[in-house]
Amino acid sequence: MNYTVSGKNIEITNGLREAVIDKLSKLERYFTPDTEVNVTLSVEKDRQRIEVTIPIKGTIIRAEQVSNDMYASIDLVEAVLERQLRKYKNKIVDQKQSAMALSQVFLEEETGEEDEIKIVRSKRFAMKPMDIEEACVQMELLGHDFFVFRNAETDEVNVVYKRKGNTYGLIEPEY
Repeated sequence: MNYTVSGKNIEITNGLREAVIDKLSKLERYFTPDTEVNVTLSVEKDRQRIEVTIPIKGTIIRAEQVSNDMYASIDLVEAVLERQLRKYKNKIVDQKQSAMALSQVFLEEETGEEDEIKIVRSKRFAMKPMDIEEACVQMELLGHDFFVFRNAETDEVNVVYKRKGNTYGLIEPEY
């Protein structure tokens, strides 16, 4: 795997780089040798954050962990990624999607039933057109972390969501 380790408000020492590569190299059995792995380490006050992004043919596997110790964050993110990979494997094998970036040995492993995606509830609701600010207010009134709405300006379905630090995000379709 090809690692790119960068830092925000932190100097990437050889020890940190080696710790990241050593921990994430446990995931190498899941991927082909040419897979790209982007790692960003950052420090904000007493929070040590690691973000790992692995782009795979049309999908991105991403995990983020925060703790008060960077080495603890590195340990935690590896477990999260492994869990996500097992779920992703079931999805691509079931749907016969492109699995070029995943190793053949990993794809041929038996899968556990506990990773199966189960939809336990479905909702239908009318979407009246509204602007982004109104959607954010509606989301707050409902007490949700996200809100699906029809954008009055574009007449497309959009999603607003809460981000850390009392900010909001907007998801728009791309055609």
